[in-house]
Amino acid sequence: MLDKAELRKRIIRWLEDNRGLILTVIGLPASFLFDLVFQVRNWWYRRFLSSPSQHDDRVRAIQRQVRTWAQGDKSKKMCTARPNWLSLSTTFFNKNECHKVSVPLYDILSLNEDKMTVRVEPMVSVGDITRFLIPKGYTLAVTLEIADATLGGLAMGVGMTTYSHKVGLYQEAVVAYEVVIADGSVVRATRDNEYADLYHCLPWSHGTLGFLVGLELQIIKVKPYVHMKYIPVHGQKKYCDKIRELSGANDATKETPDYLEATVFSKEKAVIMAGTFADVQTTKDRAKINHVTKWYKPWFYKHVESFLDQGESEEFIPLREYLLRHDKAIFWVLESMIPFGNHPLFLLCLGWMLPPKPAFMKFTTTPAVRAMTFTKQVFQDIVLPMNKLEQQIDISERLFDTYPILIYPCRIYDHGGHGGQLRPPRPDQKCPNDSTWGMFNDLGVYGVPKKVRDKQRFDAVKAMREMEKFTQEVGGYPFLYADIFMTRSEFEAMFDLSSYERVRVKYGANAAFPHLYDKVKPEIDVVKVGREYMDPL
Repeated sequence: MLDKAELRKRIIRWLEDNRGLILTVIGLPASFLFDLVFQVRNWWYRRFLSSPSQHDDRVRAIQRQVRTWAQGDKSKKMCTARPNWLSLSTTFFNKNECHKVSVPLYDILSLNEDKMTVRVEPMVSVGDITRFLIPKGYTLAVTLEIADATLGGLAMGVGMTTYSHKVGLYQEAVVAYEVVIADGSVVRATRDNEYADLYHCLPWSHGTLGFLVGLELQIIKVKPYVHMKYIPVHGQKKYCDKIRELSGANDATKETPDYLEATVFSKEKAVIMAGTFADVQTTKDRAKINHVTKWYKPWFYKHVESFLDQGESEEFIPLREYLLRHDKAIFWVLESMIPFGNHPLFLLCLGWMLPPKPAFMKFTTTPAVRAMTFTKQVFQDIVLPMNKLEQQIDISERLFDTYPILIYPCRIYDHGGHGGQLRPPRPDQKCPNDSTWGMFNDLGVYGVPKKVRDKQRFDAVKAMREMEKFTQEVGGYPFLYADIFMTRSEFEAMFDLSSYERVRVKYGANAAFPHLYDKVKPEIDVVKVGREYMDPL
């Protein structure tokens, strides 16, 4: 007779082996209905309840909640009442231990075409803002590829995109933050006003300094299409050198494409994508339009991979479709869930239900599935210096051996004496002819490590801690939406929290909001769980 541990292993093995079938038959339809309910709710809100003119009233309601907390039992610190499963983080912060404050702010407030800014409430999503701006000839300077990501979540966390080699991280495109601080007052923080210290510490703070109630964001002028050039490169040094060259990492005066990224399909093979804003006016160019997000189209990264054999090519992609090109396959994470999901027959028949909504996947996460999110998979975005790109690829292959890998070049600025959680780039990381910034990149590693695919012993804890050690040594930073494996002291060695701690004291956040480390650390003991799930099933 099987004991409980062996029975659990067999059940998990069966679920893993049949995950694609289960997700197709049960998960996708349920996710589609789940999303439909939310779309109806959002439509109802925008049609009957939305009113930018009532923004100040909604903010005053939030202030009253904070002041009520301040006048009562302050044994519990504050957090938003938004359910955990609506966030894109892989972790589940225990909000039941906090005093929850409702922050129902979903409106686009105003567009200032003279100042090239848009003012929004924090719960506006990437999908919302692209629908609003692109028909008017604009987009955000930094636009994430996932439609469900919220602009406030990106502001309090971090965002990076394929325009970041020109402007830097999402935080560089924030003109102003409007924040309700611990005493219930509202402050407007900009980079050069009396709240500049708060302005520089809000990015990467994950809601631990105040409640965000408004954002003013930089926008850029655009054209309807992106003229995309696909450049396949064979040889690690060649593609690393090529992307450094195209990004302007070696020469700040060099003209660069509007959008730039690379997808690495093996240690020696990559496709670099260089896009420029374009109009499509001729019959010849119209024939090259590719609607990459149509439900029957292959997943974007599979389309990109085809150029390794086809050779260099070009096409025109409608701008909004380019910006959301990875949404359908959640980059390439969906392949580990539905291995046959890119088959033409599947796409034709069921592609319209893709992707399974992240909120639904998180809402239905069980403890066993939660453990699998880091013991059987890797899902990490890491900011690393581009002069160490070859080493990044090498260590990722050694530790995880999963491809593709995403590379987005991104400027990291030296803001001098202004504080923030990121340290200035080191001298050897800075652009040779512009000492105000260094070229870094997002290393996106998503998928199932080869050892797990081969049913071999995989120590996720050891692998991730080694990756974090490398990240700290070269002056990089992991995005904090994903699981971290650092102790508190290791976290404080990686991030510069000196200004953050001063700001917490100055604005009363110590007594009012959880500390950053406590907010972003995994809600489970990753080391203990990692050991339990390490043995192959």
